[in-house]
Amino acid sequence: MYKLLLVEDDNALGYLLSEYLGMKGFAITWAKDAAEGLLKTKTNVFDLAILDVMLPDMNGFELSQKIKSINPELPFIFLTARSLKIDVLKGFSLGAVDYLKKPIDEEELVVRINALISRLVDDKEQEAQVSQYEIGDYILSMDNFELNYKGKPIKLTGKEFDLLALLAKNKNQLCTHKEILTTVWDKNDYFNKKSLNVFISHLRKHLAQDPKLSIVNVSRRGFMLRVEED
Repeated sequence: MYKLLLVEDDNALGYLLSEYLGMKGFAITWAKDAAEGLLKTKTNVFDLAILDVMLPDMNGFELSQKIKSINPELPFIFLTARSLKIDVLKGFSLGAVDYLKKPIDEEELVVRINALISRLVDDKEQEAQVSQYEIGDYILSMDNFELNYKGKPIKLTGKEFDLLALLAKNKNQLCTHKEILTTVWDKNDYFNKKSLNVFISHLRKHLAQDPKLSIVNVSRRGFMLRVEED
């Protein structure tokens, strides 16, 4: 069941879309303003956000950028009564994957959501086809769920493997606390953040045999797997 965030201040439309999308098999979280939408984004994992452009406390364009700062990978669709071409172009320039004009045709919305999710699933499947990551003198095998150092296997727990795979996929790039916790633990909260620090310590020990490797703590932002080139 795919999880959708709907940010819509119109009670009638919000209720209608929530009920209809729920009937179509989606898990809907409905926020009635931008502030509530941001709060939901910080505490939940979503597959797609549907944002009204005209909100009482912040326009949807601004909201989309704040959401991207929390979860850069979350795709979003704009809903708007504004039909000016410049607004449509602005929406796409900010990274929107689709743009629907009001009044909303519920069936069309479902078709577009399904098409978008299908495309995202295909992209993830292509990523999943990566069989291994080379990390200095280590090899992380995605097929065997195993870390090897010069041919010698190193046993990892499931969480250690998932965390290292995420860091390896983004080596020499920052992985934010939010990204790590929502990807590996499925929830961004205080207790999981404490667990994250413990697992980072475990991985540092596992990778200690290669001096070119380090897991860097970027203060208050996240972690980076740094690989120094020869």
